[in-house]
Amino acid sequence: MTFDWNLAKTFLAVADQGSLSAAARTLGQTQPTVSRQIAGLEKSLSVTLFERTGRSVELTQFGIELLDHVRAMAVGANMVSLAASGQSQSVAGQVRITASELMSAYVLPPILDALSTQAPALEIDVVADNSVRDLVRREADIAIRHVRPDQPNLLLRRVRDEVMQFYASPAYLGTWGEPTVANVSDHQIISYVDAERMLDYLRPAGLDLTKANFRRTSSSQLVALEMARRGMGVIIVPERIAHGLFDFKHVLSDLESFRIPTWLVTHSEMKTSRRIRLVFDHLVEKLS
Repeated sequence: MTFDWNLAKTFLAVADQGSLSAAARTLGQTQPTVSRQIAGLEKSLSVTLFERTGRSVELTQFGIELLDHVRAMAVGANMVSLAASGQSQSVAGQVRITASELMSAYVLPPILDALSTQAPALEIDVVADNSVRDLVRREADIAIRHVRPDQPNLLLRRVRDEVMQFYASPAYLGTWGEPTVANVSDHQIISYVDAERMLDYLRPAGLDLTKANFRRTSSSQLVALEMARRGMGVIIVPERIAHGLFDFKHVLSDLESFRIPTWLVTHSEMKTSRRIRLVFDHLVEKLS
């Protein structure tokens, strides 16, 4: 089989945008053209990649498996192109990245350190902000978000799903004992969002909780994390962050883990800005 990279790029755009029409706008093509290209790729692979559901599309199981490989190809192709022309060393200027405090403090530093070796002339500004910055108004160049933005003229990549679990410090466990689904109503949970929002998120999981279980909160994720470290309550954080923090213990292990999507978002200037494209592709590769 001859693999057509142009068809693969169309597949990637449809998977990321969730519809043929949105992918067509991103690619600068018509919807019938995108539809024909997807049909051509499905025919060449002898599989179905998308299920059509009204105006949107959903990946089939094979489509999900193929997506990671095609995404890696896209990132690799761009990196090879930049490296071959020596452009990565000459890319200069500022790129502002906005992400949550936890992401900014514990995930991004090693990723950006590697990027500084590849493109030493880049200026990276990390805005650690739990609120949503407006990319359309250029408050940031790239955003890492856990809710899919609905603003127009944005380019999106769903890079991974974060596994969220409950953790507690030895100081907390020594005083309160270990929480379980059965006794969670007797414990304190530290939240870095409004208690009502957290309750709406946790109650469907079968946890018997009220606002009385959220007496310690903070709008700052880092402050909430420090409160949890000092034994003031249990906290829910991404698994990959918690594993490198202090000596937190995973608790409520009888509860199924929560998963939240992670979106990498930028504005349409990425098509013409080498520095934003370079940083965006690097983040796609390292966050996936």
